[in-house]
Order: sequence, then C-alpha cells, then structure tokens
Amino acid sequence: MKRLTRRELGYLAAGLSAAAASRSALAQTSEGPIRIGYTLPLSGGLAGNGKPSFLAHRLWVEEVNAKGGLLGRKVELVNYDDQSNPGQVPALYTKLLDVDKVDLVVSSYSTALIGPAMPIIMAHGAAFVTLLGSGTNDAFHYERTVNVSPVGGKMQEDFAKGFFDIAMTADPKPKTVAIAGLDSDFPQRQMQSARTQAKNAGLEIVYDKSYPPSTVDYGPIVRAIQATKPDVVYFASYPLDSVGLLKAANEAKLTATVLGGGMIGPQITAIKAQFGPLLNNLVCWDVYAPEPTLKFPGVEAFLERYRAAAEKEKVDPLGLYAPPLAYAQMQVLEQAVNRVGKIDQAAIGADFHANAFPTVIGTLKFDANGEWVKERNIYVQYQGVKGNDIEQFKKAGTQVILYPEEYRSGKLLTPFPATS
Repeated sequence: MKRLTRRELGYLAAGLSAAAASRSALAQTSEGPIRIGYTLPLSGGLAGNGKPSFLAHRLWVEEVNAKGGLLGRKVELVNYDDQSNPGQVPALYTKLLDVDKVDLVVSSYSTALIGPAMPIIMAHGAAFVTLLGSGTNDAFHYERTVNVSPVGGKMQEDFAKGFFDIAMTADPKPKTVAIAGLDSDFPQRQMQSARTQAKNAGLEIVYDKSYPPSTVDYGPIVRAIQATKPDVVYFASYPLDSVGLLKAANEAKLTATVLGGGMIGPQITAIKAQFGPLLNNLVCWDVYAPEPTLKFPGVEAFLERYRAAAEKEKVDPLGLYAPPLAYAQMQVLEQAVNRVGKIDQAAIGADFHANAFPTVIGTLKFDANGEWVKERNIYVQYQGVKGNDIEQFKKAGTQVILYPEEYRSGKLLTPFPATS
C-alpha cells in the first residue's frame, strides 16, 4: 500500500476519532425516508460543476420516488455546500454521519474535495460512490468505494494518451511540447501522464512548470511558453485558471500545432459562451459530447429533463459534462442497494465490485480499487463554433470526438488558434 502523506494521515486520525464515538450512525432503520448525505461545491471555484451535479441528483430523487422510492422508502438528500474548499469537507462528513445520522453517503465533485472525505468515510465503514475523483483511492485502497469517472485505474500513465495520440497525427509531425498545470492533485496527475506520453511519442519537453492556486496573472506563464516555440501545448487546469490561460493565450497570440489538454473549464456552458469561436481547434479532455458515435440508452432523455429544469433554476443549461455522470453516480448506488435489499454498508460495498451497472453513460464495471475496468478518456476538438450562442453546442459537429477511435466522429484540424 502507498505510504500516506502527512495530510492524509491527519484526515485519517480525525476520522477515526470521530467514528470512535459512534458507529451506529449508519445502522439500518425500518421507518422513514432513506437519507443520502454528501457535500457539493455550490459556491467557489468549482460551483460551475457542483450546481449542475446537484440538479442531476434531485432529478434522480424525483424519478426514484415516483417509482415508490428505494427499498420501498422515500429518498431524501441531505446536502451541504463545501464552498469548493477541501478544508471544509472532513467536518461536514463527520456531521452528516455522526449528527445527521444519514443512511447512505456519496461524494462531492472533484478529486480535491473527495480526498479529504475518504478517512472519515473509511472510519465509519460507509459505502461510497464518488464523482470525478480520479485516482483518489490510490492512497487508501478502500474496498467499499467506486468512482464515476472515465479516467480508469492508470491515470498517471493513460490520462493524456489520447491527446498525444491525436497530436502525433498532425502534419508536420510535432517535435516539441510545453506542459503547464495547476499545483493541485488532479492536474498534477495529468502532468505526470503528459510527461510519460510525451516521452513515448518522442517529443522534447521544452517547458514543464506548475503554477500555484493563488495565480491571478497567467500572462507570464503563456509568454514563457511562447518563448520556447513549442509545437504542442498541454494545459492541466481547473475552471478559473483555464479561463485565465485561454485569455492570456489569445492576448499573446500564442500559436501551436495542437493546443489544449486536460483543461477543466471549456466543458462548462458559461465558458463555452464566453469564448465562442476562440475555442475553435482547441483539443480538450471531456466525458461526453453530443456526437452520433456516443449515444447511450437514456442519456438523451435525461438531458431533456435536465435542460428543462436547468432553465428554471438558472444553472448550466447544456449539462453535457458533470450532470450525466452525477446522475449515473446515483444510479450505481440505487442498483447496489436494491440488489442487497437493505442498508448494509459492507454488502453494498461488495456489490459495487461484483456487478455491472447500466447507466445513462453506458454500462460501468469497476476494478478492485473502484476505477472503471476500461478507461474512456474522451478528447474532443471544438470546430466551426460561430458566435456565442450556446444552442450550437447541443448539435453534433461543434465538439468533434477525436479519441478514442471507437467513438471518433471527425478529423483533427490545425493549427491553434484556428486560422479562419
């Protein structure tokens, strides 16, 4: 087992201390609703994906309750805003389990907000379905958790493979690459994968640096990259810095044969609308795109329901990124609970690994560490974006899938930025 960091050990100690007082919080009750507790970033830098995820969860609750509930009992959500702050997470999950005494728990959104919850969850022996928590369980190897994220079990090796496979099809063939990313867990794992894949592709790395979360001016980063004249640029970023990097790249007129990477941000509708045609020829990691090659049973019906509700609630109107995965997160929990037939944390945790789960994002099967048995890192390229109207992103052809091959729906266009 990987040695835990000092921070992880601190979280684990806090969780064990909290759990020692009472392990009865997750005991099965025979009456009343089944209460599912968790946090989400409803404010702060990750709220752009937290709020749509919360709406997807509530749509799942409506559907389940309309069918008679879970195990014949109505379902209720007990949710707290973690404010996109990892420091808030341990205390909130301790409250959910020891004070609110919820029946079941699921995770917040993103690796940064799931890691701090893990020691609390483990100390209480809870079954735990996580959302886009890529590689979170690598340090813990907790047997009762699974992760709804397409990155698979070898993120630090495989995550950037699609991007570099795409880049190496460019003509002329690239020779150099610049890598830049946020100093945070998920982006750092990406950067390690990018280094591995760059080496495999025979590319010379001419720039490789991280920037702190406190960064507000991305101009110096982009100008330093520009000075190296890379053929390929790989960014590993979260929404706020993705916006900053794209703005700085536009202002500096940064050019590359292929530019993009594992940027979290362009998937958010507000950012799509903000940049519009400036996104053209950007190659970006994603989890879903409305292309004819990527249609799963139930996903279009879900998006129709989601968009109708999103319009009223003024959240991300497209719902192409986190919402389908958030809905699938609850589908996984629902199926496991129904198969077990009672609130039994150990049995539910075992079911996660023993069965396949049909969901709106396809049939999922999890490995021993809780990651997808088969990774599905999708890389899309924005093509033909005109103006800032978001309706165009509902149609095929604006987010063309270039990887993996089985879902490919178009061809790579170069360079970035688009010349016309």
